[in-house]
Amino acid sequence: MEEYLPEDEALLNARRLGEEAGATPIGPAGGAALRFLAAMLDARTVVEIGSGCGVSGIWLLRGMRPDGVLTSVDLELAHQRLAKEAYAAAGFSPSRTRMIVGRALDVLPRLTDGAYDMVFCDAAKEEYPDYLTAALRLLRPGGVVAFDNALWHHRVADPSRRDPETEAIRETVRMVRDDERLVPLLLPVGDGLLCALKRE
Repeated sequence: MEEYLPEDEALLNARRLGEEAGATPIGPAGGAALRFLAAMLDARTVVEIGSGCGVSGIWLLRGMRPDGVLTSVDLELAHQRLAKEAYAAAGFSPSRTRMIVGRALDVLPRLTDGAYDMVFCDAAKEEYPDYLTAALRLLRPGGVVAFDNALWHHRVADPSRRDPETEAIRETVRMVRDDERLVPLLLPVGDGLLCALKRE
């Protein structure tokens, strides 16, 4: 499944640099799912929490409308610099991205309510429940939120795993499943991609 849609040179290079920098980007199958979702939504505005040094952003931008803008939030300035280089190498104009360095929970409250087609979360796992709350405010009706690492290396399904990151992901999975405002889906790609559509 990971090899079904092979990554090109721009993605492979961004992935290598991201891994060297200590940022584990979304896998190829998860990235392809993000591109599919962005294209299905005809997305013009997307928020990304955690840049993965450009890998997820390239996938998202390739699915978005040609005039779409990706807002990328990352705590690490070095990761944002690598992401900018990755976007340029993939042929995207700087006008297609808005890069914000900072802690997501400090940045997200400054973004406009109901103004986004999609929110992708791949940063601090312990903050996933808070990212979901923020995403519900940011998304327009019919918008989609997605979380990488929803299986968290098989730890989520193991009841003996009680560390804070695993517990936070479990809580997010429960919140998405039980919220009547959402249409949930857990895709078994990569390390798990939890998706939810915000109803009208």
